[in-house]
Amino acid sequence: MPKSGWTLADAPPQTARLAIVTGANSGIGLAAAQGLATLGARVVLACRNGDSAVGARATIVDAVPGAEIEIVGLDLSDLGSVRRAATEIGERFGPVDILVNNAGVMRADRELTVDGFEADLGTNFLGHFALTGLLLEQISASSRGRVVTVGSQAHRAGAIDFDDLRMDRGFTTSAAYARSKLAQMIAAFEFDRRLSAAGSTVSSLVAHPGGTRTGVMREQNRFLQWAYHASSLRWLTDRFIMDPPEGALSVLRAGTDPHATGGQYYGPTARLGLAGPPVVAVPAAKAYDTVVAGRLWDVAEELTGVTYRFA
Repeated sequence: MPKSGWTLADAPPQTARLAIVTGANSGIGLAAAQGLATLGARVVLACRNGDSAVGARATIVDAVPGAEIEIVGLDLSDLGSVRRAATEIGERFGPVDILVNNAGVMRADRELTVDGFEADLGTNFLGHFALTGLLLEQISASSRGRVVTVGSQAHRAGAIDFDDLRMDRGFTTSAAYARSKLAQMIAAFEFDRRLSAAGSTVSSLVAHPGGTRTGVMREQNRFLQWAYHASSLRWLTDRFIMDPPEGALSVLRAGTDPHATGGQYYGPTARLGLAGPPVVAVPAAKAYDTVVAGRLWDVAEELTGVTYRFA
């Protein structure tokens, strides 16, 4: 844990609040879910792999006896699954106080989702866009609903080519991932602007975990996996790579800090923004491009078939 700065002990109790965390079966998602449970929230693990979700629930309950942990099946790469998950959440739960859009992929090779989208964009951005829109009524029913998008510093290298959203040409692993994270962040900031314009009490924030050892690297080459996870290198990598409980603090601060406001971007600032306690960070200017944001929003609604209703 960081020696100084914001920690989970600084967060207010989340008793009687409902939090949904996508991709909560491992990594940042699991750490964020456990943190929210520690604060007293009832937590829904929205995961693609049911067995892993059951294991994650057991891990959290073991660490936080008495924690209320629910599971909902969710495959963000399949809009049908997203709709089914949103329906189930609507039927089983009341107001959604915190939605953490965490789940993500970084495909080593170009793939398409079942709906025909490039996999990183379809999963990381479009799947979450659809889920948030479908849950907006429940989030709005909370007295202070928050949507936290888990971004990445990789967004700085991202570029959105509206003429080639499937990446039929020029695909690379890094370009696809960076584009998906940039799209998420642009949409998250645009979401907050639209919420504010509508007079909503819901806020949209972004948080990035810096350099954190997570499963997102599982499809990358062996060298990258080794560099991130090798125990023999921890004397060096601990200087700029954190474990999930530390990386999740940015997400938890964005989701719970009473002083946090919509449109903010949280992340670690020590050591080039890769490690350290979470504070308000500064994204790349292109994340605030309102012209691109308006076009991206329209495209996302068209591709997902989900229209946000702010009233």
